[in-house]
Amino acid sequence: MADAPRIGGRQRPKDAATLILTRGTSGSTEVLMGRRAPGHVFMASKWVFPGGRIERADYSAASATDLPAQDAARLAREGNARRARALALTAVRETFEETGLMLAEPAPIASVAGAWREFRAVGALPDLAALSYVARAITPPGRTRRFDARFFMADAKALLRPEPTAGSGELDEIAWMPLADARALDLPAITRFVLGEVAERLIQPGRPLPFVRMIRGTHHVEHQD
Repeated sequence: MADAPRIGGRQRPKDAATLILTRGTSGSTEVLMGRRAPGHVFMASKWVFPGGRIERADYSAASATDLPAQDAARLAREGNARRARALALTAVRETFEETGLMLAEPAPIASVAGAWREFRAVGALPDLAALSYVARAITPPGRTRRFDARFFMADAKALLRPEPTAGSGELDEIAWMPLADARALDLPAITRFVLGEVAERLIQPGRPLPFVRMIRGTHHVEHQD
């Protein structure tokens, strides 16, 4: 997984969340991927899942539903229930910002300040019950950016909008890809790893959750119940 350049120095990983949207049957599953614009410092021109860093507003944003109890408990063990919910909301918000897709239920239009303003202005509330927590990974030390990233999955059937739009421009191309074809793209190593996890989870949804991190210079994958 050594595909990001080392720059030296110490950075504390920032909390982040990613959403892997799938559609179709287990035999012909497609996954939503986006290519990062070439000007980015981190993972430029790589194909990735929508996602990004947690924002302060994610700790207090409203939602239509709650995370499934098992997923909420897993996340809470890594911190607390408030941060667990905020990470789930981050995945939904970042996906909307980058692709225009809304994992949400219809709701009255609301005027709110901050990162959720555009989402609520459409007339929707996040559907956290549609999420499944599937992986965690911490960027190795010495990279240009470091994240403690949580990966969520959701079926596209839960989307309020079925097709992606241009989004914020952070991704210069957005497309539904057959799962097998997605592995042939120019991917970060962790994205390739999580794609494999997605394929396995479509067959065995209750798999232990992988936690990927570097310990004393070596990558470790710890599977957690």
